[in-house]
Amino acid sequence: MSEHLLEFEHVSLSFKGVRALADMTFTVDEGELFAVIGPNGAGKTSTFNCLNGVYKPQEGDIRWKGKSIMGMRPDMVAELGVARTFQNIELFAHMTVIENIALGRHVRTEVGWLSGAMWWGKAKREEIENRAMVEDIIDLLEIEAWRYYPVGMLPYGIQKRVELGRALAMEPELLLLDEPVAGMNLEETEDMARFILDIREELGIAMILVEHDMALVMDIADRVLVLDFGEVISIGTPDMVQSDPNVIKAYLGEEMGV
Repeated sequence: MSEHLLEFEHVSLSFKGVRALADMTFTVDEGELFAVIGPNGAGKTSTFNCLNGVYKPQEGDIRWKGKSIMGMRPDMVAELGVARTFQNIELFAHMTVIENIALGRHVRTEVGWLSGAMWWGKAKREEIENRAMVEDIIDLLEIEAWRYYPVGMLPYGIQKRVELGRALAMEPELLLLDEPVAGMNLEETEDMARFILDIREELGIAMILVEHDMALVMDIADRVLVLDFGEVISIGTPDMVQSDPNVIKAYLGEEMGV
């Protein structure tokens, strides 16, 4: 078995001759908070789409615990233990907080539709266990007051927490966070940063964070990968990346004080 949880090895992705990712290589370890930064079009979302099976790279390999997951469908990757949140909120607005989070349990549900409809035996036990987990997630993310509200009625920052909660309900070993604080005010951003750190500390879940908020990334990430037009120009600790002349010139600027 590989010593790494996830391995991207020389991955290249093109669309009709346009290179989205070029010979991209990195690893993520268990419990690590790994960040990917870069401007729009740098290849951050393409990286996520390759990882969870939406895109299939033309070159390279993606390995999960040492085994290739290239060509796997998104649902198969999710069952392995990879969950994702999205830059644009993808919730069911008419459903309650509890119902939206509970949807994340579908990949861990073992009983068939008939047993579920009858709600007896294993189906009943499984439903009770699922509801208990949903309530634990609601407590962790401090959204108890909104549990019975349709999410379409909730403030934006709370909706982002609900989406995070749905991903956690999948019991992932790796969580892909696609711009989790985009559009948030300072207070909401600080709250989300705290929840991300709590998830790593209390649940031990590894995370890949794609984010434009450089202050947040440099404050909470263990390592940072910097993309420039699909190519990795720097990878290392936040201090190392901030000291890299190529990164300073291309992304961070002199105002970062490095």
